[in-house]
Amino acid sequence: MTEKFIPLIDNRRHQDSLTIPAQLKLPSGKLADTLSRPLHDLRISVTDRCNFRCVYCMPKEIFDKNYQYLPHNALLSFEEITRIAKIFLSHGVKKIRLTGGEPLLRKNIEDLVAMLAELRTTDGLAPDLTLTTNGSLLEKKAKSLKNAGLNRVTVSLDSLNDTTFKQMNDVDFAVSEVLNGIDAAHAAGLGPIKINMVVKAGVNDHEITDMARYFKNSPHILRFIEYMDVGASNHWQVNEVITSEQIILRLQEAGMPLRLLPANYEGETAQRWQHHDNQGEIGFISSVSNAFCKDCSRARLSTEGKLYTCLFATEGHDLRDIIRSKENHSDLLISNVIASIWQSRNDRYSELRNLTEAKNQTTEKKIEMSYIGG
Repeated sequence: MTEKFIPLIDNRRHQDSLTIPAQLKLPSGKLADTLSRPLHDLRISVTDRCNFRCVYCMPKEIFDKNYQYLPHNALLSFEEITRIAKIFLSHGVKKIRLTGGEPLLRKNIEDLVAMLAELRTTDGLAPDLTLTTNGSLLEKKAKSLKNAGLNRVTVSLDSLNDTTFKQMNDVDFAVSEVLNGIDAAHAAGLGPIKINMVVKAGVNDHEITDMARYFKNSPHILRFIEYMDVGASNHWQVNEVITSEQIILRLQEAGMPLRLLPANYEGETAQRWQHHDNQGEIGFISSVSNAFCKDCSRARLSTEGKLYTCLFATEGHDLRDIIRSKENHSDLLISNVIASIWQSRNDRYSELRNLTEAKNQTTEKKIEMSYIGG
């Protein structure tokens, strides 16, 4: 049998050269891009592998048994990740999120958590250290992750109905096992736990109210995510999007009116709401209907060390090359390279997409969410 090879030249593109400033400057802890957006969050993908085949992220027809994943030596080591993270913290990052793929598939992930937990922000505090997971291994890993220094987890859960859930993860994984994982994370103290539901029209939008009722009286924060046009594998169509406004209306019609809450910090991804009876918080991530590019303060580091300044990017900046260079570059030089990248940043894909009502603003393929993380 001939092996299938999916070319990834467009999905894993990186710029050929990085700008090294002639005069190196110490980090000030306050870095801003061309639109005056600060650097606050760093999202680190630790693996490009996942044990689910969700239809909106890693559909089975593309990510099959012959799919070519990155070899282990291409991945950033835990020491390399920690080195880069430390430099980002010196530029003002306060929050680090581990993602994937499915990050709990990365062997000894607890060791990385422990290494990152030892780092400090410019305020002298430990970073807010979080992890996004599909929950499949959470029951087994929750206690060790907490002991290693993880603060919180976000769990992707698109349905409470076992038939729908299995249809969406496409590997026959039972929803009860994810719920057990959430319970284990709560017992371990990894909270408040955020529950992410990607809503896709005609697939799981009929479960919006059921999901809201289920988590209404829990300590967890349910977040509804508009189905996004990330990458090309999910064959995104705008008519498959259920907007946050439509979800709020459905909840109101079902007897669950909401009131708006203030953001925890500038640039927070989700808009926060609360049930009128104060029994539970709900978040809405509305990157399709209500773009939040103007406040975006997130940088993304891929599994193999590419730095991306937008979830919808077509190109990344290869930090792995510079940290593995035979020139043995200093942290200060790498810090200046990162500063140069961020100070040149002008990404606002979602705003431009909404302004022109077009799906794509480029003929080049965007990176896949499975490669860079959500």
